[in-house]
Amino acid sequence: MDAELEGSELGTKDYWESSYTREIGNYKSHGDVGEIWFDEDSQQRVVVWLLKQEQIDKQTARVLDLGCGNGMFLVALANEGYAQLTGVDYSPKAIELARSIAQDHDLNISYSVADLTLPQTDLGKYNVVHDKGTYDAVSLCPDNSKEKRSLYLATVENLLHDSDSLFIITSCNWTEDELVLSFADKFIKYHTIPTPTFKFGGKVGSVVTSAVFKKR
Repeated sequence: MDAELEGSELGTKDYWESSYTREIGNYKSHGDVGEIWFDEDSQQRVVVWLLKQEQIDKQTARVLDLGCGNGMFLVALANEGYAQLTGVDYSPKAIELARSIAQDHDLNISYSVADLTLPQTDLGKYNVVHDKGTYDAVSLCPDNSKEKRSLYLATVENLLHDSDSLFIITSCNWTEDELVLSFADKFIKYHTIPTPTFKFGGKVGSVVTSAVFKKR
């Protein structure tokens, strides 16, 4: 796919460090966990879909949240009984916030700092890899976004345990068709998680895309 998104501060580490520094202050002062990227409904749709997958054992399935931010997706899964949960983010401040929230909720969730666009990233193997907005942020990087997306997808491919492992992605910048085309060399679409639609000019579209992929 030749189309590129215009670079934005949302694609920079400095932006997220500054944002999560503020959210840490708000959390310490008011107990506010901060913004849930895309809104809580987008997160809940993925959680509900996962709960319906009988082949995924909550106790043994290893789940990795890429660009975990404040970690609330993993908190939601932990509250549903998932036991093997890991979150990574390239923002140390995001990880600091996520760890604080998990500790205060007495939840055993592992968090670490990792840049998923670096070729040496080695985080192990997982049954479920989740991305809500991280591929979008990589796509908005002002410098070499196309190369960074390629490195990111190579990392994701390496993180999936086998061909039955799931890569779940939610995006507000790319349509499902664009994701399928971009991922074609490494992943095949397994399922579409329905999201709210709108109709404009006789065409139906979605504000947010959620899709599930498996590696080839």
